Amino acid sequence: MNWRHRPRCDETLAWAALQRHFTQRFTGAGAFDLRQAFAQDAGRAASFSLDVPQVHADLSKNLIDDEARHLLTQLAQECGVTVLRDAMLAGERINTSENRAVTHVQWRSKSNRATSHAEQSQGAPENIVDLRREITGTQSAMLAYADRVRADQAITDVVNLGVGGSDLGPRLVVTALRASGVTSGPRVHFVANMDGHELAELLPQLDVDSTLFIVASKSFGTAETMQNAASARAWFSAQGGTDVARHFVAVSSNAAAVEAFGAGRCFAFDEGVGGRYSLWSPIGLPIAIAIGSAAFHDLLAGARAMDEHFAQAPLTGNLPVQLALLDLWYRNFHGFGSRCVAPYHHGLRRLPAYLQQLEMESNGKRIDARGRVLPFQSAPITWGEVGSNGQHAFFQMLHQGSDVVPVEFILACQPAHMLPGHHTQLLANALAQARALMMGQEGDAPERHFPGNRPSTVLLLPELSPRSLGALLALYEHRAFVLGALWGVNSFDQWGVELGKRHAGEIASALSGAAAMEGWDSSTIGLVRHVRR
Repeated sequence: MNWRHRPRCDETLAWAALQRHFTQRFTGAGAFDLRQAFAQDAGRAASFSLDVPQVHADLSKNLIDDEARHLLTQLAQECGVTVLRDAMLAGERINTSENRAVTHVQWRSKSNRATSHAEQSQGAPENIVDLRREITGTQSAMLAYADRVRADQAITDVVNLGVGGSDLGPRLVVTALRASGVTSGPRVHFVANMDGHELAELLPQLDVDSTLFIVASKSFGTAETMQNAASARAWFSAQGGTDVARHFVAVSSNAAAVEAFGAGRCFAFDEGVGGRYSLWSPIGLPIAIAIGSAAFHDLLAGARAMDEHFAQAPLTGNLPVQLALLDLWYRNFHGFGSRCVAPYHHGLRRLPAYLQQLEMESNGKRIDARGRVLPFQSAPITWGEVGSNGQHAFFQMLHQGSDVVPVEFILACQPAHMLPGHHTQLLANALAQARALMMGQEGDAPERHFPGNRPSTVLLLPELSPRSLGALLALYEHRAFVLGALWGVNSFDQWGVELGKRHAGEIASALSGAAAMEGWDSSTIGLVRHVRR
């Protein structure tokens, strides 16, 4: 099967079979009930659980039976998911709208001359063989620089200026590993918002002689990042700073723009690394400064172990594939419009925000890769909050609301802290919520009735470490890829983001009085005039 001509999910025999099975088994008076499923099958938990690198996944509390799982796996086979997967890993240009390979996985592979030569002899694209050599050099230089910054006692604070993928991934990892006690060295801060209040709040806390700014923008033209970078450089000069080259470093592929800005170092990466997949590349420089090169290698190793699982495991036991199939089952058959992510670890409090970009920017599309309008719904809304905080906010709706929302609980079996009692209670709360969603309750009054039969997934990590976090994030990346492959969309472009940027540029000119608003809608004209009063 050629990866360019794979059938879309709704064009397969399995899709039609799934429709029949869903109607017969999951609708009407005798619809599937989780409580009955567990009562009738003592082995259900074991049957619907998977152990993969750094993750134990329990999928048994989901609204799915053996036949649906079988048909969904058949769907993945008919859609050629493995064919597209292998093309991606081999470096073929599967990002067809931009004519690019998808290369973020290459940044965590073991690249050296020996493996590159072996891969070249087996027919790997020459561009990927060359890229892997470049990655080895760039990664070594970036990690060596990070370790020098960590050892430089004159640098006490590092500020990462980025937005989107240049912020969300690194911010998540540094936040997570700080909570696990892995971070050391200088304090690492993140500024992403174009709203100057974020940068203005941070600058008074910094000393001009002991601060390093990282300007992270592949194009070195991202509006939010460059506005913050210009303001940071102006602050630096106003505070008496003179050595811009020492105190500003860039992560970009636009060497000329970096030189014009005055940054002393520039770490580049290839165009095949999409922003939301870029934390493994030099975009991860703030991570490396926060945790050191050895721990950064552990982060890569955890992701690489998940890559190998994804590449080698059969579809029936392939966790990224099975989670993506479950996502499709819920979105296109059950009609669920959102999924709640509830990490029960303080360090993972930024995970829902990170996943919003990864999943909704990747698959939030209504046109497939061949230009056809999708006849079904695509990406659901991803949302959530750290547990147990969320229990006191939106769990009321999860238990008794009119919408059924699948919930994903992420837990670490062991904590990094030594406070007695906390972790046992935390884990008990997470597992109790999953059980309560399923079991429900017969109330003595209508308002005390819980319908139950509400689905959830539990992902267990041994602890939150660089290795387990790397595996978890790679798992989510591959899951989004598989779901896009099933739906036939290109998960690696984001043209919708560009449209808003173009309008913003036009409106910024109008707000400054430099552009007319001829032909604009009356609402935008009125708002611009109101702001300009």
